Amino acid sequence: MAHHHHHDHGSGGRRDAFKLTVLLNGALSGLQIVVGIAFGSIALIGDALHNLGDVAGLLLGWGAEHLSRRPPTERFSYGFGRSTQLAAVSNAVLILMASAVVCVEAIQRIGRPEPLVAGPVAWAASAGLVVNLVSARLFGHHHQHDLNRRAAVLHLLSDAAVSAAVLLSALLAGATGWTWLDPLTGLGVGLSVAWLGVRLLRDSLAESLDAVPNRIDADAVRATLRSLGAVEALHHLHIWSMGGSRVALTVHLVRPADHAWNDDRLLQEANHALADLGIDHCTIQIESPASPCAREGC
Repeated sequence: MAHHHHHDHGSGGRRDAFKLTVLLNGALSGLQIVVGIAFGSIALIGDALHNLGDVAGLLLGWGAEHLSRRPPTERFSYGFGRSTQLAAVSNAVLILMASAVVCVEAIQRIGRPEPLVAGPVAWAASAGLVVNLVSARLFGHHHQHDLNRRAAVLHLLSDAAVSAAVLLSALLAGATGWTWLDPLTGLGVGLSVAWLGVRLLRDSLAESLDAVPNRIDADAVRATLRSLGAVEALHHLHIWSMGGSRVALTVHLVRPADHAWNDDRLLQEANHALADLGIDHCTIQIESPASPCAREGC
């Protein structure tokens, strides 16, 4: 049996991305709440509430990412990488709570729309659009490999979409006088954000239960291992996320009885092939066809 791994926690974005986005979104939320209350926009208030939820979620993600970098201990032998999965679950719940608040308030206002001053609302929504797009960019292009950072980017991109919708509705309401556009936009925003929250909650709960990460193709892993010259069969294949961008695997490989490779060469080939598939923490057991485990597929 052999064990192989390498430590690469890089996500391709800035290390201080969480810190900067917390500061930017905290300031943005305060601005939008003041403008939304002062000029009668429930859509903008909803955007601000969602941004506040983002700030809380980003703080959770920031703390989890910091915790995940702590070295393993005697008791927590895998380290604390899974704290990022817990943060992603919490982020999803916050998204759903924020969307529920916005939907309820929007429904109440559709029948009794309030006067709207479009200019300041449009400017505040524009600020929200810019801030959230810039914040998402800070996390780089590889956030899909890290559930915690993916949760943060989903927050930010959904907020950017919300701000764009608020901006459009403010401009239309200002041009037409249709004040009901604002609560209707707020309702649409709340429902779209809820859909993002459900998807994130589903993915984060699945990874917390050791599901194969979405970015890993289990069939491709099996095919890759079977293609190695010294592998006759395989069983006990398990693939799961260790938090962040790290993926672990355990597998039993059965070599042919008359194989010419030595086990060290087989392990080296298997580890290189798995690393190319995005799996960096591998534990591989090599067995002969005559072993009890190989015969029974234990």
